[in-house]
Amino acid sequence: MPGMFIDVVVAPEVAKDAACAKKLTEVCPVNIFKQASDGTLELVEDNLDECTLCDLCVQAAPAGTVRIVKLYEA
Repeated sequence: MPGMFIDVVVAPEVAKDAACAKKLTEVCPVNIFKQASDGTLELVEDNLDECTLCDLCVQAAPAGTVRIVKLYEA
């Protein structure tokens, strides 16, 4: 279940890529991402609403593979 205000959508190919998962985990200042023991990316759902909309994750991932969804906008 996404946060109340923010959801983050990551393309499956990025979530499965250990290098991308590591990079996303490192760039997020509020720990929305974590790397699982198998190297894949996991979202820390409890932290989604902590998102500062900094776009660091969007910039760190291949174009169009990470989206920040503002649930409070139509």
